[in-house]
Amino acid sequence: MRWPRLLWLAVLLGIGLPAEAHQVNLVTARVALSPDRTVSVELGMKGSDVDRLIGTKTYDSRRDAVDPAAVEAAGAAILAYMRTHLAVTGGARACLAGDAAILADGDGIIYRNSFACAGAGGDIVYRSTVLTEKDPAARQIVLIAQGRSETQALIDAGNITVTLSNAPPSLWSTMQRYGLTGIEHIFLGYDHVAFLIAVVLWARRLIPVVKIVTAFTIAHSITLSLAALDVLVIPGSIVEPAIAASIVFVAVENFFSRDVDKRWRMAFLFGLIHGFGFAGALREIGLPPNAAVPALAAFNIGVEIGQVAIVALALPALGLLDRLTTTDRTGPVRAASLVYMVSAVISLLGGYWLLVRILEA
Repeated sequence: MRWPRLLWLAVLLGIGLPAEAHQVNLVTARVALSPDRTVSVELGMKGSDVDRLIGTKTYDSRRDAVDPAAVEAAGAAILAYMRTHLAVTGGARACLAGDAAILADGDGIIYRNSFACAGAGGDIVYRSTVLTEKDPAARQIVLIAQGRSETQALIDAGNITVTLSNAPPSLWSTMQRYGLTGIEHIFLGYDHVAFLIAVVLWARRLIPVVKIVTAFTIAHSITLSLAALDVLVIPGSIVEPAIAASIVFVAVENFFSRDVDKRWRMAFLFGLIHGFGFAGALREIGLPPNAAVPALAAFNIGVEIGQVAIVALALPALGLLDRLTTTDRTGPVRAASLVYMVSAVISLLGGYWLLVRILEA
């Protein structure tokens, strides 16, 4: 996601930018550490997330915007929440907080504060459970500025602190985190899972499955890399319906063709589309400026591990389901009935996703 970087750069340069859209279930923060051990924090989040956290009514879904007057009225409640769920410490001692401010920002709010840590010893640590305490699936992107250098960190329900006065995370640590994020994304990306299952349903031998998964991996790696590095970016309003359409196409084709040996070509073609979808998820997290290529590679490897695991689990599970639910012991008939049943379910799901995504575009 590029907008936080552009916004933070504008703040650093003193240039005003119009308000940009905040992402649901995502917090963006810029944390700047100065030589005198003062920490400036600027945090942004969607108005609808603020309302579900605190019980306020600042966000108007019809206008996709917050009401500045409602934000001002809710300021005390929002600040009380921030005091409970956001802190900066030096060693075991809390840094002295300044006068915080809450500002309306288009469809969200901005929280600003500074923390004086000169009197606190030890490493300076930024701690935040904003939003993640309510929803474990939420994420917080933290841009850490120290002098002219900037690094990026990711906070989630299982990792709520960022140490500011230490060196940036090691390359191996960064790759581990992005690899796990890739695995998580493929398992939680139900549309990608549906596509993978549909495309291998007729497979009865290992070689066609290997060819399909390899072709899909190569294709989505190409477009994921191009999009994540901002070489070629296609809007989500085009990519997401196209992914749903690919699911419908593959599922429906199962009724007319059993030639799984040639399906690697289709997997490659549609893999190019799915790669842009993976890139959309990766842009929400962002790539660390000092390790963009390794992080991208780790995310891609994580996606590959996830999809291999899905195929390895799905095929035996479908075979077991076939044996448990069919009394006819004629192998080809039994296999066809299962493929048709699963393909029908996936085609309906894909059609639903396609309709919803077109209407939301």
